Amino acid sequence: MSFLQVVLLICWVAFASTNEIELPAKFVTSSSHTNNWAVLVDTSRFWFNYRHIANVLSVYRSVKRLGIPDSQILLMVADDMACNARNPRPATVFNNAKQHINVYGSDVEVDYRGYEVTVENFVRLLTGRNENGTARSKRLLSDSGSNVLIYLTGHGGDGFLKFQDSEEITNQELADAIEQMWQKQRYNELFFMIDTCQAASMYEKFYSPNILAVASSLVGEDSLSHHIDPAIGVYIIDRYTYNALEFLERVEWNSKKTMGDFLSVCPKRACISTVGVRKDLYPKDPFKVPITDFFGSIRPTEISSDVVNVTLSTIPEVL
Repeated sequence: MSFLQVVLLICWVAFASTNEIELPAKFVTSSSHTNNWAVLVDTSRFWFNYRHIANVLSVYRSVKRLGIPDSQILLMVADDMACNARNPRPATVFNNAKQHINVYGSDVEVDYRGYEVTVENFVRLLTGRNENGTARSKRLLSDSGSNVLIYLTGHGGDGFLKFQDSEEITNQELADAIEQMWQKQRYNELFFMIDTCQAASMYEKFYSPNILAVASSLVGEDSLSHHIDPAIGVYIIDRYTYNALEFLERVEWNSKKTMGDFLSVCPKRACISTVGVRKDLYPKDPFKVPITDFFGSIRPTEISSDVVNVTLSTIPEVL
């Protein structure tokens, strides 16, 4: 550091000690959370369930674009459609027949893949009861200041969600896992989003505080696919997730969109099924909660006007 830089630094400290620094209110207003996490889960495998993989990868792309880093996203994908022998476009997964966006880009980081996607691993992930030796990248390291997004997609029924056609998690088991999260101070607020048939049944048993939930269909209703891609012969995205993503694509990090806006992204004329919402456990008005509180990321920075004693002996030399 040059002599001039040292002089300027000392002058600034002297100025700060005699002048009150006024900061705009928008820079000092604190949020109720300190960090964001996302748990994104596809529970289906096999080629005909291509759309479920496209669903979860699309949400992954959105939250990552809005600022949640891979280190705070837990992605569970039950099958590898990008490398499936039936895929005429190897190493790609598209959520639109016009192939606008390859949601399986080179920067995708899948944390649980294939047969690792089980009910046991999912519950262990939520509750923090990981087995010894579980990599840090496979752990949900949230805390009492974390806003957590949980997104689930796959095949479900009244009160259950199937994992790979071999096992199920019930709505009571899911509710109890989330209660463990609350008791262990693993979230501040939680947004639960699910796209399956009879999806609303999965949040019916919730009893923990600070949960806002949305489901693609009510009990007794099917959730429907959006459109087919003739090149691959299967549906490539579901209706609810498709409309949710259209909304998220218009959101930026400084957006004024709210969670209340997001809860109505897919009216019945678009989804055909009836979107379910549960907000009795959530203490805030969703229309006053920025959508980036769950789909974006917060980087808390503390600005201090305290006097710092700077002497030449504490300033490292720059070589």
